[in-house]
Amino acid sequence: MPLVKMTELFAAHEDTTFAVGAFNVSNMEMAWGAIQAAEELQTPLILQIAEGRLRYSPLDLLGPVMLAAAKRCKVPAAVHLDHGGTLETIKLALSLGFTSVMFDGSKYPLEENIRRTREVVELAHAQGAAVEAEIGRVGGAEGDYKSVDVLVTSVDEAKKFAEETGVDALAVAIGTAHGNYTVQPKLRIDRLKEIFDAIKTPLVLHGGTGLTEDDFKNCIANGIKKINIATASYDNSAKKIREVCSAKPDAKFFDFSDAVVRGTCENVKRHMKIFKRDA
Repeated sequence: MPLVKMTELFAAHEDTTFAVGAFNVSNMEMAWGAIQAAEELQTPLILQIAEGRLRYSPLDLLGPVMLAAAKRCKVPAAVHLDHGGTLETIKLALSLGFTSVMFDGSKYPLEENIRRTREVVELAHAQGAAVEAEIGRVGGAEGDYKSVDVLVTSVDEAKKFAEETGVDALAVAIGTAHGNYTVQPKLRIDRLKEIFDAIKTPLVLHGGTGLTEDDFKNCIANGIKKINIATASYDNSAKKIREVCSAKPDAKFFDFSDAVVRGTCENVKRHMKIFKRDA
């Protein structure tokens, strides 16, 4: 099927019955595992890679693999740059054919974040791509970036940001964090609902790994359209590799390759089943 923009996968603003899963991958096996899950469940997906992971998976090498995998997928698939921090990386993703990019300017003061985001929006829209941005600050660390504390998104600032940038999706901070949680987060569903009621821009949840099924469903019911999953797929793939090592001491390379495919596929399916519309 042809590549699609991530925004083509979102429901209408008032539809709070499901969210689209956006799954980070770092090699061919993870991309293939995610596609297998999407095809098996007949569920569209977003393949993405975070700039903070690129020292392990250079974008000029992995990007074409992700695009090829998405084009082979039998259900709609988008390819997205997650947490883009530099214009250089964003331009590279667009030149490769990514259908959307994220500019993460959450470390900047509001006006600077708006200015830089608007520049990315103009660049991406001119090439037919969509843009995600972030306001507030999701905690933890994405990739190799330094860990930061949560800064819950302000309703007024979210409204101003959406109006002045024209972004296609907005990641909001409601108490989640990247990576594995040491304690269960207390989600600000009240703030999420307020933002959803105030703006029409599709909302994105980062820091999905470790949330409960009820957490996910509560976020979806209150306006989340896109949910990012990264660490859970990495962890499950590593678990499958350890299982191979334990069960098969003479395992060969392709035994481990298959383990990563299985680990990713299993985790993506688990989350897709949570994110889908209830029967």
